Amino acid sequence: MNTSKNLMKQQWQEQEALKRFQLISPLLREDMDDAKRLQLRRQIAQENNISVRSLYRYEKAYAESQFSGLKPADRQKHRSQRLPDNFDFLLEQAIQLRKEVPERSVAQIIFILEAEGFVAPGVLKRPTLERHLYKAGFGREHMQMYREARESSSKRFCKPHRMMLIQGDIKYGPKLPIGKNGAKVQTYLSSAIDDHSRRLLFSRFYDNQEEAIIEDTFHQAILRHGTFDACYFDNGSQYIAKQIRFSLSKLGIRVIHAKPRSGKSKGKIEKFHQVVDDFIRESKLKGIKSLDELNRLWEIFADEYYHKKSHEGISEYYESLGAAVPEEGITPLQEWNRDSRPLTFLDVSVVAEAFLHHEERKVDKGGCISFRGIKYETKPSLIGHKVEISYDPAAPETITVSYPGYEPFTAQPIKISSYCDKRPVLPASMQEQKPSTSRFLDALENRHAQTQRHIADAISFASYRKEANDNV
Repeated sequence: MNTSKNLMKQQWQEQEALKRFQLISPLLREDMDDAKRLQLRRQIAQENNISVRSLYRYEKAYAESQFSGLKPADRQKHRSQRLPDNFDFLLEQAIQLRKEVPERSVAQIIFILEAEGFVAPGVLKRPTLERHLYKAGFGREHMQMYREARESSSKRFCKPHRMMLIQGDIKYGPKLPIGKNGAKVQTYLSSAIDDHSRRLLFSRFYDNQEEAIIEDTFHQAILRHGTFDACYFDNGSQYIAKQIRFSLSKLGIRVIHAKPRSGKSKGKIEKFHQVVDDFIRESKLKGIKSLDELNRLWEIFADEYYHKKSHEGISEYYESLGAAVPEEGITPLQEWNRDSRPLTFLDVSVVAEAFLHHEERKVDKGGCISFRGIKYETKPSLIGHKVEISYDPAAPETITVSYPGYEPFTAQPIKISSYCDKRPVLPASMQEQKPSTSRFLDALENRHAQTQRHIADAISFASYRKEANDNV
């Protein structure tokens, strides 16, 4: 029981660390001056109902020990305030009041609700309503941004250096005859593109659009080009999944999501997808029969055409700054190579660990665990215990088993012969061994021999005493 509680505690600590990292991630930007960082820190504290001192503590812990420093030492119990029974209705009315006059304060909204008789005075607390309004997207800061968005025209934005922001997205690819009996299967292109230079850090076609392809895309991007400050995703299920956020956060990478129905904010990746359409049209003329061939041609297309073709967006960025642009323009590869910001590479093992999946399994009576329909052998001493397994989704056949007090080890799949019964197969270490003799009977035989020797010695001694007495 204690071990299960420890595993649950570890999971809770990692979740809390992720929440804390998301709170301080906007404060980790290197290009922010102290005055702006102080203002932003106060804003984050107010919006999330925590103290500025707590944010300072989280920042210091992260600076000293990175992601692991954000894990709480122990679970802290928080007293929850009981909400009024009609709180859902009150929140609905509060949202309507905020929509009518965005400048209304939370205190004014509570006053109106009390005056209209919807809630008794003093029952509805300002921090509680403010927190729920913010979660619903109707905080004062939200309303201010909405007004500014309506009043201002769309402006181009671009990070000043490479690896400051990476955009990711998925696009439908061509259908290939790679299914059973040559059935056509839909392919999907997952890409990670540098916001500043428009260079592809990694881009590959897959035969599915599960969460694992996003993890593989960013895993490979980081291995090849190093870490980056932040990434920008839409709100697709693959990008809001817990695992990708957790993996990137462990490497100190902030995750930013586009606002709902904000198509313009994804302009760069959408412009890139127009180039992908050119490739798809050409690929259909090749009669491609395999995913490997599709990716081989795509890699050639990206390296020889996309990366070496002048990009209008890069030219427009420098023209907006009043900088001279060569007549032939600037290519993504040129912009990437001439950037003064150095690349920061991480140890391969560190990156691999960040992208591992972690699950729990209970060791059965045979000392085995089940994973994706396959039995794996662990250790007999772990029978009945819950263990943690970790694996790379790109190579799920290799799993590592961890348990407090044991060195992590790689579990081996059990090989079952063609002729076997339905009973679970025991690990080799627990299987009955056929002995060459009966150790029990051997022990009795040895005991019997010793007994006979003692009797013989006793008889000899008795005869010796009788003979001695007779002589006297």
